[in-house]
Amino acid sequence: MRGAALMLALALALVALPTPPAAAAAAETVATAGDAQILVMLRIAPPRLRPGAGYGGSYGDAAAVAARKRLARGIARRNGLTLVDGWPMPMLGVDCFVMRVPRDKPVDAMIAAIARDANVAWAQPMQTYEARGNPPATGDPLYLAQPAASAWHLDALHRVATGRGVRIAVIDSKVETRHPDLAGQFVADEDFVSTTAAAPEWHGTGVAGIIGARANNGIGIAGIAPGARMMALRACWQSSPATIRAPTLCSSLTLARALQFAIEHQAGVINMSLSGPPDPLLARLIAIALDRDISVVAAYDARLPRGGFPASLPGVVAATNESMQKLGGEVYRAPGDDVPTTQPGGKWALVNGSSFAAAHSSGLIAIVRERSRGGKVALARLANGAIDACATLARSLPADCRCGCDLAGVAAADGALRSAR
Repeated sequence: MRGAALMLALALALVALPTPPAAAAAAETVATAGDAQILVMLRIAPPRLRPGAGYGGSYGDAAAVAARKRLARGIARRNGLTLVDGWPMPMLGVDCFVMRVPRDKPVDAMIAAIARDANVAWAQPMQTYEARGNPPATGDPLYLAQPAASAWHLDALHRVATGRGVRIAVIDSKVETRHPDLAGQFVADEDFVSTTAAAPEWHGTGVAGIIGARANNGIGIAGIAPGARMMALRACWQSSPATIRAPTLCSSLTLARALQFAIEHQAGVINMSLSGPPDPLLARLIAIALDRDISVVAAYDARLPRGGFPASLPGVVAATNESMQKLGGEVYRAPGDDVPTTQPGGKWALVNGSSFAAAHSSGLIAIVRERSRGGKVALARLANGAIDACATLARSLPADCRCGCDLAGVAAADGALRSAR
């Protein structure tokens, strides 16, 4: 087995494309060193509130938009703050404005003062989130098989469904959408962090590969849901482009922009391989997603209370790669150790972490949603908390199946039933 693994690693290295030149500059962030930022939500008058309006602020007339911006400037000026940016959130009935708080002013006091303004729906800190994945193992050969290939009987799963017709929003760092194992798998590629072109980043590219890498193309890996189509929504950034060891970070505003885009563009699954503190803006958008039967999957962080946010929200599927004595609620174990996946530069490498357990879970949910034609997906779980992929998919099939069943037989029976209709 070890010899076969080495042969696979050599084969993958031979087909890897040359590494592109290093990015000239780090990705832009919405924060300024030394200063805190807050988000201020200004109410939109009810006649202007149209949740189905076009993305990016096409609702309302220019005069009303300009008036709200003047109002935001006035609030910032009266409180000694600097207006940095603004973003319409029509589905929440607010305009979201970013304001910079000088170092000598306490953030909590500024939020409390601004919240008393009659035009303000609420104000909150600009939170920071960190993607929950460890960097790829360097210098180690890729293993012969992906963990899900054997644990989840991936070949048999794909004979039943591949996620065809399902859109998966990958809210993460910059994905290399032209990677040879990912090209053609995307319906959107948006950047909510920077206005300038960003170089591909390791975390987002790795998550996207596990979810939807092309199957049966003679190279690399097979995604859990290769028939699905992904939205590469950059809401996070690699904090130091020079090294993959640097944290991958996100903010309240960038995540909110990406969530709004995913909801408005009919994502069936939203993958958020990250964790951090609770956030009212993000919680409201996730609630809208869940209310529209969009499956939301997040990385479970054992270091944070209840696994961190957004994994702690009711209705969100929380995924972990760690062995835990008890996994309650909607917390599930999925493959996330020594997983081969796509990397920038047309390469593949091994990754570890709950980020990648979340990616596996999102792919499986997309497979089930193909068969169940949408709606909430109930994941089946073994006694140790691990996802039972066979039993999960079997719930959407017209054939009787239980854990450990012959999925190839199920696929054949399912095909026969389809032909008989």
